[in-house]
Amino acid sequence: MNFTKVLIEEFVSYLSIERGLAENTVQSYLHDLNSFYNYVHDKLKIISLEDITGDIIIGYLLYLQKSGKATSTLARHIAALKSFFHYLLRENLLAVDPTSNLETPKLSRKLPRVLTVGEVDRLLQQPDTSTPAGLRDKCMLEVLYATGLRVTELISLKINQVNYETGYVRCFGKGSKERIVPLGKVARDYLELYLRNGRGRLAKLPSEDALFINHFGKKLTRQGFWKILKKYVRKAGIKKDITPHTLRHSFATHLLENGADLRVVQEMLGHADITTTQIYTHLTNKHIRNVYNQTHPRA
Repeated sequence: MNFTKVLIEEFVSYLSIERGLAENTVQSYLHDLNSFYNYVHDKLKIISLEDITGDIIIGYLLYLQKSGKATSTLARHIAALKSFFHYLLRENLLAVDPTSNLETPKLSRKLPRVLTVGEVDRLLQQPDTSTPAGLRDKCMLEVLYATGLRVTELISLKINQVNYETGYVRCFGKGSKERIVPLGKVARDYLELYLRNGRGRLAKLPSEDALFINHFGKKLTRQGFWKILKKYVRKAGIKKDITPHTLRHSFATHLLENGADLRVVQEMLGHADITTTQIYTHLTNKHIRNVYNQTHPRA
């Protein structure tokens, strides 16, 4: 059978529709498989699926490595290829899986960069709440820090997914998995204020049900949020290298520093595996050591 882009498209449709993977994950798989397709078709002139061997895949990974790709990128490509060939095998489109002996490289886990409580306070003080856009920005940052949502989850919130009266947010994370996350009083107050005095003045399309909208009245994009965050980071005088996930990381770290149970934090973050959440304990252990060194008389 020929290796075609149609096969790749059918596979990513399966990931999206049947397995319910997040759009970002599906697009990553599509990108990586198209890259592999171009390599075997254009560089090696291979047409048939049966001609793709384990050695060819290893050669492709070495090609990526020589071009400067990081270990994390190689691991992502391997995951995409393994998943794709498993799918072909299951659909009886292939008799042998060329990725069966392929091992994913072990990744060194980087500790996420977080803000101190003082830096978070400075950041949250920056928006001008006398304007509709400033009120929206203040509300977004407060909700993000109060809930630990991923940025994609934040901008995907619809008005009916937030209940500021009882204090919870209903969001859909990776794999469209639903979870309920509590809201703190400050975030609830600004949500009420934004819905009463801010959103209506930004809204231009009655059909738009996104909670956070831009000046065109449409759902705010991830890129739009990133620009907003960078603006306030500069205004707050924070010199750290900030990413859109920094407030999420800070949320988790500050909860654990103040005694929150790891399983509870896992649930709020929407992590399927607790080992993903455990990376934050390295940060809190460092915090505990610093407190000990500063306060114990014989430290």
